[in-house]
Amino acid sequence: MLLAFGAHPDDIEFGCGGVIARETQAGCGAHLVVCSRGESATSGTPARRTKEAKTGARLLGASIEFIDLGGDAHLEVRVAHVLRLASLIRGVRPDIVLAPSLAENQHPDHPKLGRMVRDAARLARYGGVKELRNSAPHAIGTLLFYAVTPEAEPADLGRVLVDVSAPAVMSAWTAAMETHVSQVSVRNYVELQLTRARLHGLRGGVAYAIPLFPNEPPVLESLEPLGRAARQF
Repeated sequence: MLLAFGAHPDDIEFGCGGVIARETQAGCGAHLVVCSRGESATSGTPARRTKEAKTGARLLGASIEFIDLGGDAHLEVRVAHVLRLASLIRGVRPDIVLAPSLAENQHPDHPKLGRMVRDAARLARYGGVKELRNSAPHAIGTLLFYAVTPEAEPADLGRVLVDVSAPAVMSAWTAAMETHVSQVSVRNYVELQLTRARLHGLRGGVAYAIPLFPNEPPVLESLEPLGRAARQF
């Protein structure tokens, strides 16, 4: 099971939607958690953006829910929020968690949510947290960060490139991004993400790739899953 967190209704689709589509089309379950409804956005009402996000999740083959952590542009790192996210992780019991990167030069909600998801993933495995005793502890396998913009790609972490070149994956991802009409009608977000994916793909010798940034070094049982390195230039 894959669990992805977004601060706003379009973050997951723009930042890692191709990864979600790739995994669901391979038979992996995916659940999206959106932590605001875009209340502070210049374009689009909360109702409209919620509807767009629900359509985007369906196109990616994922389920979706919305939670309130204070509202768009009002997220703050709080223990109560971290515990709520930890409870959610225990309920979904994912193997892999995706969250916005911790880079500061982006919408301030993104790194704040990334920090809280990171802390929640740790607390979710502790059996003695009194606020979480109504659910069984759960240790995720891997926490990976995604970036919504080039500036949000962390320079202090390694990265993995996920090949999203398959036509069905690209079709689902593009459609999921385009469903956010309230946003793409004012800025060309889709072209930005496709161009980023093309550049990362060129580096890796594939048509399109999305970078993810591991919170900790991945542990492999053998070298076989590594495949090949991105050394095309």
